[in-house]
Amino acid sequence: MNRLKVILQILIVLSIFMVGCGNENKEDQTTQKNTSQKVDDDNNPSKKATFTTSSNEEVEVAPLPSTYQELEDLPAGKDSERIPTLTEEDKDKVAERFKDLPDIQNNPSKKELDFYYQELLKRVQRDFKGPESLIKQMKFQSFGDPEIEDTRYQFKENLNVEIILDASGSMAQDVGGTTKMDAAKEEIKRFVESLPEGTKIGLRVYGHKGSNADSDKELSCNSSEMIYSIEPIDESKFQSAVDQVQPTGWTPITLALNEAKKDLSTFKGDNNNNIVYLVSDGIETCDQDPVAAAKELYDSNLKPIINVIGFNVDTNGQRQLKDIADATEGIYENVDDQESLKSELEKIQSVAEAWEKWKSKGKQSIELKEVQNSLDIFGYITQESVKVTTERTQIDLFLSILADHGKMDTESNTYLSEKNRVYHEWMYAEVEEFEQELRAINEKSYKDAMKALEQKYNINTQ
Repeated sequence: MNRLKVILQILIVLSIFMVGCGNENKEDQTTQKNTSQKVDDDNNPSKKATFTTSSNEEVEVAPLPSTYQELEDLPAGKDSERIPTLTEEDKDKVAERFKDLPDIQNNPSKKELDFYYQELLKRVQRDFKGPESLIKQMKFQSFGDPEIEDTRYQFKENLNVEIILDASGSMAQDVGGTTKMDAAKEEIKRFVESLPEGTKIGLRVYGHKGSNADSDKELSCNSSEMIYSIEPIDESKFQSAVDQVQPTGWTPITLALNEAKKDLSTFKGDNNNNIVYLVSDGIETCDQDPVAAAKELYDSNLKPIINVIGFNVDTNGQRQLKDIADATEGIYENVDDQESLKSELEKIQSVAEAWEKWKSKGKQSIELKEVQNSLDIFGYITQESVKVTTERTQIDLFLSILADHGKMDTESNTYLSEKNRVYHEWMYAEVEEFEQELRAINEKSYKDAMKALEQKYNINTQ
């Protein structure tokens, strides 16, 4: 991990060197003595502090995140994307962009500098993501592994997949040259055609009647329909059902989840693997509680696995859809385009294929899963490390530019740079620990799986 971190730091710093002439990220070791005069040992205080600025304004300094969960809960900043710094004109624009940061030109106190850093960080904050989602993905992709004690993930005689598709008016929005609805319909049809023989599929839509006008709210909020009942795949019949769906109305997610419980009522969890995928591009708009409805479905004797796909969803929508997935211990993924949606649906396909092999008494390729999990772990760790490195380097760069433009003195710049270093070193340590934990999970699963498979293979078919 340390080697990976160093490589990432070098690559990103070199990239910034190319666009910023290489002289922005200054580190003057001769000023470290000055830094120690202002830097406390506690760079991540656990309590909020308030102080009065030179303009007699009382402000609050919130503590920096002390857990990765706190870090994940922070929204991405409005200036988190790459900002050009190649020319002097670009640097002037950076100074102009951040001119509304607190004034720290006149002998600022430590609290004032801490507040300044906090305000700058809010602007450039990356969208960090903890490992919980990856762990859920690994569990889902290990469907049928006898070491998974949750019976929802143990192979049963029947596999039923119900897709609940948003048909609200916002699904008519464009994503990559096609509408969300057309992209969803195309990928769902492709997915269904690829499922192995014996899989039963169902498709329910919601919000497909009326319009998204206030006058049609009652009609639309009471609209959810099973357009293809849970049964073996008839491609012609399924395509005909999908083609009729048009995006029109409101978003009654709660109604759709309640109806899904009825759809699956004859498929008890004792001898059925029931998987429900909710696809939505926004939050419930019919004044109901979809989280409670999802939890009721999850806790029923149907024992379904409930995963959620957010299709190009805004921050508020993502929060609610993630709450639905969290309440049911399911996976939430936000996809931005048709290709990303395809990738998510392929995960169900791989589970269905593993189930088909199990039905024919074939063993899963545990080795292949271990390799795939290793790749997924590497991808996650690399992604988070890049975020940490990019955020740290960008803040250092901005601090240097702002200092050059007279927005702070050398001592303040040194203090803030050191604070930035310590904070992001903490993040690196967190990501490194995640890597060790994820690899331990994967290694244990691999080592024990083959032996356990021989011992428990026939238990779930009794």
